[in-house]
Amino acid sequence: MIKSISAAAATSVFALSAAPAMAQDANLCGGAGANGQWLGGDEASSDISTSAEHIEQMALVLLQNEYVGLFSVSESGDYRIEAQGRGGGDTVIDVRDASGEIVASDDDGGGDAASRAETFLNPGTYCVAMRSFDGTPLTGFVRAGRIDHEPLTAGLASQPENTGGTGECDPTTAAPLTLGQSVSNSWNAQSTYSLTLAEPMSVSFTAENEEADPILTLYDPSGNWLAENDDFDGLNSRIDMADALPAGTYCIAVDLYGDESVPITVTAKEYDAQEVLLNLYARGDASPPLDGSYPVQSLGELSTRLREDVSVSGDAKWYSFNIYEGGLVLVEAIAQGQGDPVLTMYDDLGRQVGYNDDTDGTLNSLLTVRVQPGTYLVAVNQLDDATTGFIRMVFERYVPARPQ
Repeated sequence: MIKSISAAAATSVFALSAAPAMAQDANLCGGAGANGQWLGGDEASSDISTSAEHIEQMALVLLQNEYVGLFSVSESGDYRIEAQGRGGGDTVIDVRDASGEIVASDDDGGGDAASRAETFLNPGTYCVAMRSFDGTPLTGFVRAGRIDHEPLTAGLASQPENTGGTGECDPTTAAPLTLGQSVSNSWNAQSTYSLTLAEPMSVSFTAENEEADPILTLYDPSGNWLAENDDFDGLNSRIDMADALPAGTYCIAVDLYGDESVPITVTAKEYDAQEVLLNLYARGDASPPLDGSYPVQSLGELSTRLREDVSVSGDAKWYSFNIYEGGLVLVEAIAQGQGDPVLTMYDDLGRQVGYNDDTDGTLNSLLTVRVQPGTYLVAVNQLDDATTGFIRMVFERYVPARPQ
């Protein structure tokens, strides 16, 4: 979120370059792009299909927030989205389409802690969110362009070039996958897999074992790079190909940053849009509906102060409350023994209005958000989804002082 410098913006992100035009659609990218800025300076200059060169912005990310840049695509094709921190900053990027669905994400694909996603995009408007992996302040560049534009990052040295199926990811020698069935091998024993589709199908690929910190790369039957992901869910990786892949044999390469000897579970299964949506809710990356289809504990009207104790593990716990006049809301998550809680807050349109991990030198979390009348949702989850612990939640409402 990018805002002008003010006392109320102490937890916001500030663009360091001349401020480009901001988005006007509150629902853009599922709400994530409501306060995004056009990477080209304005909407007309942010079409990377027709731009003579790449477009980019430099931004400062403070206090667990994120920078959101906007760009558009007028012609289907392969595009490169990157982020690189200055001074060794470790960037993470998520690229969302206009509906809010993540179409690409990456942590270290650019090499040296930079992020790089090369993916096929259809015409439309897209949002790229850049944040710091560990939550520390970050100054970085966000760049979007075609594959023929100059890259911002070097990329992974181990990334195979387009080899036509004869290089490091050769489907003729890779271990075959069966749709819907998982296989587990250490990286030392097996690092490439193949999947044969008899008919067009949307597919999801996962590689799981946080000790290995796996990286997934997908290639088409001709050996062309299709997608890559690192750290989609914790240190696990996932590629969702929502658009149907044509029939053929695809190659899946597994790389890693962690232990080469531990088993990595690799799965290819039919893409499930509902599962993807539920995963967003479980991670606190998007707010669920309030129609009873997803568990959200209603606190009713937040008039003064409420306290709740909750056991939190991998999936986020959700709360909702109502505000009937403007003011300030404070939400605090205090670990009772083991735990490192994370707080995320949304308004009733699904726009993120607050995020915090660690506060005041502790592992506890604190949100202070200026609110208007409406319904708000708060997610609390553990930074390490393998941790389970009790969290004490405190919700407090403050009203503005009346003028003398």
